[in-house]
Amino acid sequence: MPPTPPLLGPGQAVSVPAPAAASGPRAAAHPRCEHCPDDALGDAELISARAALAQGRWQPARSLLLHTGEDWDRRGHRATVLAREPYAVAWAREWLLAEPGSADAATLYALTLARRALRGKEDPVRAHEACAGAAALAPADPTPWLGLLLLARYLGTDEETRRTFAEVRRRHPEHHHAHHLMAARIAETETRGAYELHAFAERAAAEAPADSPLAVLPVVAYAERHRVLAATGQAPADPAAAGHWTDPAALRALGAAFDWWLEWGIEEHPRRHIDLNHLAHATFGAGRYAEAAALFQRIGRHATPAPWSYPDRDPCEAFRAARERVLGG
Repeated sequence: MPPTPPLLGPGQAVSVPAPAAASGPRAAAHPRCEHCPDDALGDAELISARAALAQGRWQPARSLLLHTGEDWDRRGHRATVLAREPYAVAWAREWLLAEPGSADAATLYALTLARRALRGKEDPVRAHEACAGAAALAPADPTPWLGLLLLARYLGTDEETRRTFAEVRRRHPEHHHAHHLMAARIAETETRGAYELHAFAERAAAEAPADSPLAVLPVVAYAERHRVLAATGQAPADPAAAGHWTDPAALRALGAAFDWWLEWGIEEHPRRHIDLNHLAHATFGAGRYAEAAALFQRIGRHATPAPWSYPDRDPCEAFRAARERVLGG
């Protein structure tokens, strides 16, 4: 078992606000419209368990996490979504009292505290200790470390963020959520440039299995880079007006990611809608409307805030305008 990570220190200043789609303090900065799904991203079992949790019944959440098993991306997705339910902290605490040795209960409770800490409603030290305790109960599970990574990404130093990310990857090298968090953090850090961000994304895509959705991470990196440039006044908010996708390297990354989607698809991944929206956003910005049309058809009504909210736009309006431009309504 790895040693418990040291207590989080003061966060290193970053240059721009957190993306609206993340789990940090600015999450849900824009209201959803009828096109936008909730955080469950179409997971019917998760939606049912979350509804039960909102009613004070934690047993369906227990069953959901138990049967998710070691599908680590799905487990992380389900646990973090359950943790966002407003009263999850109370019911997770009740579950933990009923089953003091339950790693699932400890993980959900820890994630609720991390979520509250990022909103300024909980002591980050207490949230950090809860995540570390859950990690000790489930040494192979990256999900408690995902909670620690959320805290480090927004409140920690570069060193803490890198070390925590490494612990997530040691347990699940292709962890989708963790890679997206890390790309956003690298993009925002003043001491790093675009080179390190793109090198990180390209290396992750190259090292992942052929069917891994991390193939889309280089496109995500370009979206994060534009978010930072636009938020700091170095580029127009509209990526098309900024010429963001006219760069040859960006077009190569986009072409490779789109070709990967055509070959492999991502229909079973729990966070697939995030990747589909990144691809649609990029192909639209590049003026590749035929490819964007195929992606919008696959997305249907499942728009996601990221990356349509970047840098500080109403994601539903941005999605709707792009979709209508491509599909004609």
